[in-house]
Order: sequence, then C-alpha cells, then structure tokens
Amino acid sequence: MTPISAEQLLAQMRSITQAAQGGVLSGTEKTESVDFSNMLKGAMDAVNTNQQKAGELKKAFELGDPNVDLSQVMVSMQKASISFQAMVQVRNKLVNAYQDVMNMPV
Repeated sequence: MTPISAEQLLAQMRSITQAAQGGVLSGTEKTESVDFSNMLKGAMDAVNTNQQKAGELKKAFELGDPNVDLSQVMVSMQKASISFQAMVQVRNKLVNAYQDVMNMPV
C-alpha cells in the first residue's frame, strides 16, 4: 500500500482547479469556455467509476481472486467513499447557493 503524500494531494487539487478555470492563462492567451454542467457530470461520472471499481474489487476479493489483495480493496473503497463525500459536499454548497440567490430581494 502506498501512502498518499500531501504534495500529491495538492498537485491533484491544483490540476482540478486549473481545469475548472479553463487552463493556465499566460498574457494574451485565450481560454476555452468550460461548461459547468459538463464539469459536474464528469465529476459525478468519476465518483460512479470509483464506486464501481471498489465494488468489483470487493467482489473479486470475496470470491478468492489471488490477484486482488485486501489493501487494494480497502484503498479502493476509501477512494470511493471520499469521492462520494466530496460530491455530497459540493451538492450541499450548490443547494445553499441556490437558496441564497432565491432569498435575495429583487
């Protein structure tokens, strides 16, 4: 089992931030428009993929597949759990933002 370092986590967060912002801006360079719905769908698909992979590894381990060890299963399940929790938090923030906008006086 390989531990995840803080530097790797920060690098992943930076790459996600850059992708959300449409890439790195350098002077007069134009960025392509990033569609929020496509980005959100991509994130949800990634969460779904993590959960399916964890389920498949769990099933393979339970059936006694010699190529799957317990550490793989546990890491995969934790990844799926964390990604799902993050998606729930994003959903909660979106609902709160929607409620704030709806409660604004006109």
